[in-house]
Amino acid sequence: MEVHPRQIPPGRCPDLARLRAAVGEFAGYTSADRSWERLLLTTGPWIDPALPAHRRALLVWLNAWGCRLRYPRDGEHDVFSAETAGWWARRHDHLPGRDTTLARLTDAQIDLLGECYADLSAMPATPGTRPRRLGPTAATKLLHALRPDALMPWDAAIADALHGARTAAAYRAHLRLGRQWARRLLAETGLGEEALAVELGRPGRPLAKMLDDYCYLAFTAAT
Repeated sequence: MEVHPRQIPPGRCPDLARLRAAVGEFAGYTSADRSWERLLLTTGPWIDPALPAHRRALLVWLNAWGCRLRYPRDGEHDVFSAETAGWWARRHDHLPGRDTTLARLTDAQIDLLGECYADLSAMPATPGTRPRRLGPTAATKLLHALRPDALMPWDAAIADALHGARTAAAYRAHLRLGRQWARRLLAETGLGEEALAVELGRPGRPLAKMLDDYCYLAFTAAT
């Protein structure tokens, strides 16, 4: 059964003015951007989880974004690296192309992404006798890192406020909601995504990430 977004008060829907205010305020959160820049310095513009160095860089980046995944100690099995490699081998063909944007996601792609998310979220991610699973927040962040132009991340506050759940159905609903927002903003402005980012003073920033900036301020920082 599909989960539909909760009714969002009109004052919290991201029209151009609200998005401009949000991305301007979020520009002050510089640690997130610095950690992203460090990730890309290690991996290059495209992250390839088939490469051990890229998987390690992803783990460092996830922890910089507050995921708190324990690193393996000397002699321990690197659970995150091994499981991420296995997930990538199973699922990389199910991700949209690198040039796909949020506004252009199809329903069929979103359906597959729900499966990718469910598999990734349930993946063991830490060593020890009681390994921790990657979980819903880290899974969406990792997916965003792999396809930053198309996939919005979330955290618990955003998922619960908008969808009341963190299931695969809720993740699909989140992408559909983001797609609706993106299409509305592009129609409102008459701009393409790159031009819109310039208009908002954040050149090069994907619309998917600017909408996440908005969600963070509206639903996480506000709690």
